[in-house]
Amino acid sequence: MRHGKKINHLGRTDSHRKAMLANMASSLIKHKRITTTLAKAKALRMYVEPMITKSKTDTTHSRRIVFSYLQDKETVTELFRDVAAKVANRPGGYTRIIKLNNRLGDNAEMALIELVDYNEVYGKDTDAAEKKTTRRGRSRSKKADAPAAEATTAEATTEAPAEEAAAPAEGEEAKQA
Repeated sequence: MRHGKKINHLGRTDSHRKAMLANMASSLIKHKRITTTLAKAKALRMYVEPMITKSKTDTTHSRRIVFSYLQDKETVTELFRDVAAKVANRPGGYTRIIKLNNRLGDNAEMALIELVDYNEVYGKDTDAAEKKTTRRGRSRSKKADAPAAEATTAEATTEAPAEEAAAPAEGEEAKQA
């Protein structure tokens, strides 16, 4: 029985699985997104997220721990320099898995795994959604112009009596002189 054994062995030996996950984690950190099978993506998420959390504290000890998993100096440098700065305020959930179509050769479930803060597409969608909320149709412009027109007529009515009151006063002065 496999009670309490949560790790997915992915049909590989221990050393093969560790090497594969280290290579996939390196590729994910370098390229910010990779396409792989769904099972590997889920295993990679459990492998890489603790390392990203560890990279938030830039100490020699944490760098050595991450290097023991990744075995790649450039990747460790990029993780601690760029990725850690970008995810500094995020409390977790650094990766996103998006399911894709099945692979043609063997019908395997494919997925795209990416770092959440490096996706520009979702940022553009939110900007576009905000722009869509501002309408510029006729019905809006008439409603917007109506209060403005009322405000201008209100200003005109308040200014007109003042001018009328000022005009007779000038006329009376002229009559008196």
